[in-house]
Amino acid sequence: MSATVIHKQTVYLSGQVAEDVTADIREQTTTTLNKIDLLLKETGSTRENILSAVLYLRDIDNDFASMNEVWDSWVPEESAPVRTCVEAHMARPSVLVEITVIAAS
Repeated sequence: MSATVIHKQTVYLSGQVAEDVTADIREQTTTTLNKIDLLLKETGSTRENILSAVLYLRDIDNDFASMNEVWDSWVPEESAPVRTCVEAHMARPSVLVEITVIAAS
């Protein structure tokens, strides 16, 4: 499995999760977005180039508002991507959020 794939001038990131899955939703979201920033930088892209994002939440009813506050402060207003947010059964119960993105390079 690859963390990143570049095809032509499009960057695809696999689902990213927090390193510390014992943290709360805000911290897991923050560290997951930090990982995305690093992976985008490695591919020559940035968050300003994100075209699409899918956010998976373990508990959308309880965690959506807190996750969304972190997301809104991270995403550039002038270049916000399209986004889908769904509740999902995670691979590990301690994972509260997983994020995938597609970006231009």
